[in-house]
Amino acid sequence: MMVLSARRLAVDLGAWRAGGPAYEALADRIRLLALDGRVPLGTRLPAERELAAELGLSRTTVAAAYTRLRTAGYLHSTRGSGSVVVMPGRGTTPADDDGPAAVTLDLSKAALPAAPQIGEAVARAAQELPAYLNGHGFDPIGLPRLRQALAERYTGRGVPTEPGQIMVTLGAQHAISLVARTLLRRSDTALVEAPSYPHAYEALRSAGRRLVPVAVDARQGWDGDGLEQAFQRTRPALAYVMPDFHNPTGAVMPGHQREQLMTVAARHGSVVVADETMAELRIDGAAELPLAAYGPAVLIGSLNKTVWGGLRIGWIRADTETIRRLEQARYANDLGTPILEQLIGLEMLSTYEELLSFRALQLTRGRDHLEALLREHLPTWDVPHVSGGLCTWVNIGQPVSSQLALAARDGGLLLGAGPRFGMGGVFERFLRLPFSYPAEDTRRAVDILAQSWHSVIPGRTVSTDAAPALVY
Repeated sequence: MMVLSARRLAVDLGAWRAGGPAYEALADRIRLLALDGRVPLGTRLPAERELAAELGLSRTTVAAAYTRLRTAGYLHSTRGSGSVVVMPGRGTTPADDDGPAAVTLDLSKAALPAAPQIGEAVARAAQELPAYLNGHGFDPIGLPRLRQALAERYTGRGVPTEPGQIMVTLGAQHAISLVARTLLRRSDTALVEAPSYPHAYEALRSAGRRLVPVAVDARQGWDGDGLEQAFQRTRPALAYVMPDFHNPTGAVMPGHQREQLMTVAARHGSVVVADETMAELRIDGAAELPLAAYGPAVLIGSLNKTVWGGLRIGWIRADTETIRRLEQARYANDLGTPILEQLIGLEMLSTYEELLSFRALQLTRGRDHLEALLREHLPTWDVPHVSGGLCTWVNIGQPVSSQLALAARDGGLLLGAGPRFGMGGVFERFLRLPFSYPAEDTRRAVDILAQSWHSVIPGRTVSTDAAPALVY
């Protein structure tokens, strides 16, 4: 069982005081941490006395917050064993007629529906599968044909690549985790962007000693001075970046800054890992060269964003020695990527340019539609105009992102609050909004957001029945 220290919980709570009774605000913020997955189910919370001392509260206030969470079904307490985070049971209590709405619209994931070509690709791949059935089926590196196709795509993007520099993985998250535990030691520091993809934080934190953040702004991009200083001050063993249509800000790192990053990383002996899962979802503007064009970066890509999240095909591009290290490390956790999925991926790559053109049209309409709706219904929000990717990082102008996300749940809308994409409870002024959903879903989402925005007041009651949210 994971035991959460009072200090760690205090950091994750961030600026939790939102007006109204302190015990209600504290309970609501702990509940949001559980719903967003920042405090995993089954975690034991710190004792009331310890948390009260850390937060500068009376024990009575913390006890009241824990009681509120127990009543709502988010804590299970046993004398002598502490209080453990759980989820309320579903279907056991009839909902009140005037009670909060169940979540009906999930925009917590920046994702697209399956590509229309995937059905035919599956059928063609299934016809090819019998040719592989005489083999053992364990494939830790990837089918030669698929690695060849991926190498040719990188070569076409300006980075000459051989199949031996490619490993096929079970999606991008698997690739990030494999790279982290292979290239990081427990004593190492990793440089990360802030905000960033939360599950990358988790993978890197589990492998290394600490994470050092460098700011990324939706309009200004990367903090160049901060980048230089972070390398000089901490000498990170690894730097994880998302230079193309950054998740969640949508920013694109310009060529001169890519060169700067690779130069300073080489000076300090750091490995740069570039997450390219969004890189080919370009709506407009010219494509930048991959980071590997400026130095020996490790590149991570996948078909999960472009084709479909259910097709768990990702890859790593690196030098052959790194690929060999990754192969040896992989055996401890899995024995390879399924053959049929690789054949489906190969079929999709045969018409990939056509698919990317289709996605660009989809995303152009989605982006423009979302921007127009926000201008109409929430004109005070600052909405950056992004040139690609799946989402925009909206500045809502007030540090109430967590309250707004909880209020939106009452209206039936699931979103990841701004702090989900940072460390220590920051980014309360921001909200990640995907524009990859159907027009009607986007319209409904903005309607709910507008209603929720006007109802966010201190001490309001929010839903106590919502499933944990993962964000992608």
